[in-house]
Amino acid sequence: MSPSPRLVSAANNLRVGGIRTGKQFFHRSKLITPAAYSTSTLRFSPAYSLRPSPTTLSKQITVCRSYVNMASATSFYDFKPVDKKGEVFPLTELKGKVVLVVNTASKCGFTPQFEGLEKLYKELKPSHPDFEIIGFPCNQFGGQDPGSNDEIQSFCQLNYGVTFPVLGKIDVNGDKADPLYEWLKKSKPGILGLQRIKWNFEKFLIGKDGEVKDRWASTSSPASLKAAIEKELSVEGKL
Repeated sequence: MSPSPRLVSAANNLRVGGIRTGKQFFHRSKLITPAAYSTSTLRFSPAYSLRPSPTTLSKQITVCRSYVNMASATSFYDFKPVDKKGEVFPLTELKGKVVLVVNTASKCGFTPQFEGLEKLYKELKPSHPDFEIIGFPCNQFGGQDPGSNDEIQSFCQLNYGVTFPVLGKIDVNGDKADPLYEWLKKSKPGILGLQRIKWNFEKFLIGKDGEVKDRWASTSSPASLKAAIEKELSVEGKL
């Protein structure tokens, strides 16, 4: 069934869930034209509400921009994750640094790795200011990080004295996976070429050139990564 001229007009001017470019717009990672719409799509999908609240509109535009950024991303620095307050944490500020990226959880058997990560951070940071660790809380594995961003921050600081950045909670798999993690997984697949994150505390190492250098499973302790990190720190990166 073809959409009516009225629906086509509405679709042409739709902002929610996408960024309009002429008579096309992006919704997440897909470029959609008005012809793709049906009456039922516009009627029943909350994502295509023609009268969103300001908060919904802001969130939808932020998500869409992130996915558009992913399509043009060529390095780690092109992404803009958000911190616990929902504010952009620009990775451009980490250009020229070696970065260890970890998906974390507060109630997991691997949660004590926070202690090892903080120890590694304190060992390397004084002599290598070009080293950073970033934690991304995730509740996708056994629901083991159910708290709010503020609760997660307090837990990390009070129980493990974490001083490295722990950003806002994200998904790392599925339709709502953060664009940064989609890029990380594609850049460095796991065993047998599988991209999916298997569990909490998987780790990615980013070189000074913004490319993924290595990937480790949850079972790899932070201490066991030190040699590989020091190797990357000794490499001159291109800015």
